[in-house]
Amino acid sequence: MKRSIGAQSLVQPCPVFIIGTYDEKGVPNMMNAAWGGICCSKPPCVQVSLRSATYTHHNIVNNKAFTVNIPSVTYVKEADYVGIYSGRSVKKFKETGLTPVKSTIVNAPIIEEFPMTLECELIHTLEIGLHTLFVGEIKDIKVDEAKIKDNVPDIAKTEPFIYDHASQSYFAIGKYLAKAFEVGKKK
Repeated sequence: MKRSIGAQSLVQPCPVFIIGTYDEKGVPNMMNAAWGGICCSKPPCVQVSLRSATYTHHNIVNNKAFTVNIPSVTYVKEADYVGIYSGRSVKKFKETGLTPVKSTIVNAPIIEEFPMTLECELIHTLEIGLHTLFVGEIKDIKVDEAKIKDNVPDIAKTEPFIYDHASQSYFAIGKYLAKAFEVGKKK
């Protein structure tokens, strides 16, 4: 039997998205944002929800662009760090030792060390209570060449990790279960 735990902002799992932006002086910034995901296939779009108090929120509004960088398990410390501290007071790239690379497509930085980056142009904004939902059209996806299999990112090689909001913990992605759009046909 299921037990009610009340209405709350909780889903399992959440992605670990590191959002890259530039501030008004062109200084690169990044933040950890777990509230996001793909929201449209044509045009390809991703959404991320941020509190208006964040430095990244301000940067996205000003630049109309952002990157979604997917860290590998190797960078769990750095990913957590950029979610703890504000870019208003800390130069996150300097503190983490990560490398910002200027996108040639959108006005936002790519994180060199992370295996995958979505370069996004802001196309919609929706205010929802404490958060703003930003929809970015994916203009390009950059993936480390060694992490590509059959022209798509190989999840076993990119080694992304997930966030559990309930326990406030990070988890590695588990074992392969089944092929989507096939296993259900065997029912």
